[in-house]
Amino acid sequence: MSGKPELLFLAHRIPYPPNKGDKIRSFHLLRHLAGHFRIHLGAFVDDPHDWRYQDAVAAYCASLCLLPLQPARARLRSLRGLLSGQPLTVPYYRDRRMRAWVRSTWSAGPMRTLVFSSAMAQYLPTQRTARTATLPQVIDFVDVDSDKWRQYAQRRRFPMSAVYRRESRTLLQFERAVAAQASASVLVSRQEAELFCRLTRISPERVHAIDNGVDTAYFSPEADLPNPYPAETRALVFTGAMDYWANVDAVVFFAGQVFPRIRAAMPKARFYIVGARPLPEVCALGERPGITVTGAVADIRPYLAHAMGAVAPLRIARGVQNKVLEALAMGCPVVVTPQALDGLRPDAGSDWLVAEADEEIAQLSLRLLHGTERTTRGAQGRDYVLRHYGWSEHLDQLLPLLHAMPGATGGAH
Repeated sequence: MSGKPELLFLAHRIPYPPNKGDKIRSFHLLRHLAGHFRIHLGAFVDDPHDWRYQDAVAAYCASLCLLPLQPARARLRSLRGLLSGQPLTVPYYRDRRMRAWVRSTWSAGPMRTLVFSSAMAQYLPTQRTARTATLPQVIDFVDVDSDKWRQYAQRRRFPMSAVYRRESRTLLQFERAVAAQASASVLVSRQEAELFCRLTRISPERVHAIDNGVDTAYFSPEADLPNPYPAETRALVFTGAMDYWANVDAVVFFAGQVFPRIRAAMPKARFYIVGARPLPEVCALGERPGITVTGAVADIRPYLAHAMGAVAPLRIARGVQNKVLEALAMGCPVVVTPQALDGLRPDAGSDWLVAEADEEIAQLSLRLLHGTERTTRGAQGRDYVLRHYGWSEHLDQLLPLLHAMPGATGGAH
């Protein structure tokens, strides 16, 4: 019998493979905490291909409950929130089987709890008893999702703008209630933590910023990786899940407003959109001159290693952009918008390629395409990641929150 304390870990999506933003963070949380706790993991599987990773996840767990989630059915289920006054996100992840598993696991002996994504907080006991009051309940909100829906509403037409505004309002109320019950709330950056405190009015002493990290041994410019581009291609690359609306908005904007300016100045320039599950509007971009949509690839690193640069022209963003950190770790310089840069740690020694206007983004991209700055900027970006984004250093900050008596922790805000 292990002497490790018990930890109930609830996640809205199976934390493997670490190939998109939330799964990168949840996987590294799982792997790191498995060295300190006996983990009982409950999560949903919304991509049938991810069932193949069940054994890989189970290796970190004392017990495991994975349940299928069909997005089409979940969207219909979420409409119940319109009648109940709840955010649509909550019924989207509602499942009687998950509730029963949590109840059974909890009844075997109350334990510390880590909730990854606020929607999973619906499975926690609503009443704290004398028996459970000393056990920490930590919520990793990751980003301020309610503010993300507010940004969505600003860029959509009626009626979706009204739906998104409602989701922003009701989700903020839910976030506030969840944080009030939790012993500690965690967000992915200091900027997110400050925004969360401001919107929810939760005391900063109970809100903590724990940054993401990068596996710099895996994302390394020293790796010997094959060139995925045709010979002598001068490519810009965007990486990310292409069914995520913020990414879709970014590439549609870049392809429509920025890339034609680049092609006018450099006709041989190419733009590669690399990421799984591209929506129809993303696939349509591949029909334009100079643009390639790859869909899912086995490994994004070759596309970063052999590109002249990456672009992150995000206009909607919350938290830390892993796509930016991974490119920098690979020694691939990145043109970013202020939104994409917002969650990253400030660094006096970093000379960021930041622009918001179409023409400015095009000009910075052309600088990378000319190739004269790649070596210098690549080394600078790699050094920035090495100094600021080690996983162990960041995730160790979570351990005192999971061991502490509720209300006894100091803020990292």
